[in-house]
Amino acid sequence: MEFDDVIQGRRSIRGYLKKPVPQALIREILALAMRAPTSLNTQPWNFYVVAGAVLDRIRQGNVERNLAGVPDSREFRMGPGYEGVHRERQIGIAKQLFAAMGIAREDKAARQDWVLRGFRQFDAPVSIVVTYDRSIQGSDIAPFDCGGVVNCLVNAAWSRGLGCVINSQGIMQSPVVRAEAGIPDDQVIQTCVAMGWPDDSFPANAVVSQRKSVDEAAVFRGFDD
Repeated sequence: MEFDDVIQGRRSIRGYLKKPVPQALIREILALAMRAPTSLNTQPWNFYVVAGAVLDRIRQGNVERNLAGVPDSREFRMGPGYEGVHRERQIGIAKQLFAAMGIAREDKAARQDWVLRGFRQFDAPVSIVVTYDRSIQGSDIAPFDCGGVVNCLVNAAWSRGLGCVINSQGIMQSPVVRAEAGIPDDQVIQTCVAMGWPDDSFPANAVVSQRKSVDEAAVFRGFDD
């Protein structure tokens, strides 16, 4: 695929075929993703790639603990809730997804089922848990670099026919993730990426998020044209 086609075509995938992803292909994607820019070549990222019974146990533990009311233990800072235009964009994509899935506003059961899908990492066959070294915790640079490598990861996957969704719901119960994925205490869990072969029959997979224009986002100064 041409670079522009990858960037323009990629979208978040929330429904997957029950088809395994070869480890060799994931290795290829990670090797490409790790060419991402990183501050002074520090490369703070680590990847814990889980599938099969290990991922099933993470799903089960995440769902059970959340339904039981166990407090969220995500290890990154969530900060205050979004307001204004940022909140409007959050609501906008939720409306797009619910419309695609035929989930009515008053349908509490369907909305709850959607939330549970997120806890289950959307039933993807693979989850890549991204961490960075605890020794550099407290600096914004490491999470920034991890964001860059995740961006490259999802685009590299898309270029090879795989879909992804970056999913912090899947790591809400970090003790479960840490134990099952074998993540040592000297690592901070940043996020996870659900990955698999897109199910083209899943309605939400057709949703394309709306983006603001360059004129809304960018300021140009000092140009002659």
